[in-house]
Amino acid sequence: MPYPEPIESLVDAFQRFPGIGRRSAERLTFHILRDPRARELAGAIERAVREALRCRVCCNVAETDPCRICADDERESDVIAVVEEPQHVEALERAGVFRGRYHVLMGAWNPADGTETGHLTLAALVERVRAGEVRELILATDPDSEGEATARLVLEAVESVGRDDLTVTRLARGLPAGSAIEYMHRGVLEDALTERRPIRKR
Repeated sequence: MPYPEPIESLVDAFQRFPGIGRRSAERLTFHILRDPRARELAGAIERAVREALRCRVCCNVAETDPCRICADDERESDVIAVVEEPQHVEALERAGVFRGRYHVLMGAWNPADGTETGHLTLAALVERVRAGEVRELILATDPDSEGEATARLVLEAVESVGRDDLTVTRLARGLPAGSAIEYMHRGVLEDALTERRPIRKR
């Protein structure tokens, strides 16, 4: 027998989140009903949807446009780390090992999962490269099959611009295969950035 309609509706809403099945959705629903503090979730979601912006330069989520990193004159504006998700920017910033700027693809290329090239911010990256201000692109995608496919896609796209003075590098294999950047220790991220290798030399 299904739950009352308001409860069933909340369970269904939670099931729309990635990795959340029926059992987990039920647990989250009843946790909200038990804990008054958890009811702040609705307001937090509304505020995030209302106030979060996308930086017109790097495509990251932000409170301002351009974001604080793109607006920081002390960052290296000609070195860009290309990452899959906003969480990867946060991980690299938390580690404090990178002083360049970013480009957030907002996903990884995975046609089998429904993520096509049009879902990524690849066109905006190509325009940044075409503008001529970028000296080095660091392909900082995850070291898994989707991340590798995404890195190859990015490489092909920027090579089509025809800039011989552009250096494209990939994070070194200090990153364990199959892992995710947001869970990496500071030392692992620092080694991976320091030991990055060229994909195409000038």
